[in-house]
Amino acid sequence: MRTAALVVFSLLSVALPSRAQTVLKSEPLVLAPYEVAFVQSGFCPTGKVLKVTGAIRGLNRRKACVTLSAEQALLAPTIP
Repeated sequence: MRTAALVVFSLLSVALPSRAQTVLKSEPLVLAPYEVAFVQSGFCPTGKVLKVTGAIRGLNRRKACVTLSAEQALLAPTIP
């Protein structure tokens, strides 16, 4: 069973883009614990994006302004 899970994980890691991060236009309502979302909003200064990290129940999300290089950022459309 562990071998099958390892094979599936390795295939997914090869198939998915390795360094590209999606930059959203608005903060997601639902975010799993420790999941990271990058948001382009007016909260951060020019050249930076808001990094939002999901938290476990009872704790607040962590938010910080970070810089992403052009190669790392892909602008994704969001559903209102």
